[in-house]
Amino acid sequence: MIILGIDPGYATVGYGVINFEFGKFKPIDYGAIFTCPKTPFPKRLEEIYDHFKEILYLHRVDVVSVEKLYFHNNQKTAMDVSQARGVVILAAQKSNVDIFEYTPLEVKMSVTGAGRACKLQVMEMVKRLLLLKKIPKPDDAADALAVAICHAQASGLSRKILMLK
Repeated sequence: MIILGIDPGYATVGYGVINFEFGKFKPIDYGAIFTCPKTPFPKRLEEIYDHFKEILYLHRVDVVSVEKLYFHNNQKTAMDVSQARGVVILAAQKSNVDIFEYTPLEVKMSVTGAGRACKLQVMEMVKRLLLLKKIPKPDDAADALAVAICHAQASGLSRKILMLK
């Protein structure tokens, strides 16, 4: 199963593509999509959409795993990130790919065994689980890989938020 994990954002959107077969992880691709703050926001959303359509097609993704948003401070940031997250979900929908979502607590629990793990612990476990030589950069890419790993760990569960077929 080819899983695309997403760490939503609008300035930086992390992505991580893994293959999960026979209980083993294999990293395929990871990185981040960066949008320029000077670019009008609708154009930034279009850039995010276009990049994700390309990633979905290039890697023939089976499943998209998206981190749920958790904000307690900045309402404007929450709204903008929600819009970018919606664009990612739309790209998956238009590509006929199943979409699942996980809370940050669920991601940390599945990757480290502790729901209150710090960011560095999560990144270190991503490196170990994927047998990488170093922690993926930027941090958003490591977070996206963690979201993909979370789905692989939970793939036997019925946690679908949108069924596209």
